[in-house]
Amino acid sequence: MTSQADAMRRAAFEREALVHLDALHSFALKLSRSRDDAEDLVSDTILRALERWEQYQLGSNIRAWLFTILYHIFVSRKRRIDAREVLAPDDSEGGPPFEPVGETDPEGKFYDSFIDEKVVEAIEALPEEYRDSVMLSDVQGMRYADIAVALGVPEGTVKSRLFRGRRILQRKLYAYAAEMGYIRPVAST
Repeated sequence: MTSQADAMRRAAFEREALVHLDALHSFALKLSRSRDDAEDLVSDTILRALERWEQYQLGSNIRAWLFTILYHIFVSRKRRIDAREVLAPDDSEGGPPFEPVGETDPEGKFYDSFIDEKVVEAIEALPEEYRDSVMLSDVQGMRYADIAVALGVPEGTVKSRLFRGRRILQRKLYAYAAEMGYIRPVAST
């Protein structure tokens, strides 16, 4: 049986945690690229956080803690899937090839519409370690130290990945930014 103090502490934890659901979902959607998988990731993150709520210190950075849990769940699932992955059957058995019909991720498309499609494509084309760091920093607004905790790497590694990821984006998007009028190319003399 829980005491009154435990019940109050848990209620406070839930209030702190639940305000971050949208940010968690957005990050999960970018990681998994699937609405259903993103919802599963967020649900599992909240479930794991609730199971371990006693470990959390009220008033500390719950956002970073939740992102860390979500990222670790994602990586763990990805490793399990990669280990079990088998080749899809080819059409040599006489079956006709098929392709999905309709939008596979309408919610993802909706969220992506807030950021220019070219920018989204450039971010998604980044190598995974750069993409994760850029997403957490530039899209989710997390601090370097929190990103380091979430990704399980040193803070210097986060800074390095952000620098490199942003440089790649800058090179890929330079011509597009000039075309859209976001920047004006300097005339060479």
